[in-house]
Amino acid sequence: MDLKDVDRLSEEIRSKYHELEKELHGSTWSVEEDALAFLTDAGLVGRLTMDNQGRWPSENRQMLPSKIGECVWWLAVLAQRMDLDFEECVEEFLSNRLDSLK
Repeated sequence: MDLKDVDRLSEEIRSKYHELEKELHGSTWSVEEDALAFLTDAGLVGRLTMDNQGRWPSENRQMLPSKIGECVWWLAVLAQRMDLDFEECVEEFLSNRLDSLK
């Protein structure tokens, strides 16, 4: 799967969640609420990583791959919601970082 696929599928999944949010709360989450949800999942990746490395006990260690994937999904969603091209964001960061290390 390439980043264009990630971007497209992320938008499709997020639109389904927007429908659920409207049904449950009468409106969709704001960009800020999406960012907070991402940070919550990123925090879980941290805890599950600590468990993976034997530094923090967790009964949910099998969730680590899914939570890493969910964080990527959230980043794609946040880029879309702020009118940024997800693929360009990733490519720019990686290219700049690589150039700075040469």
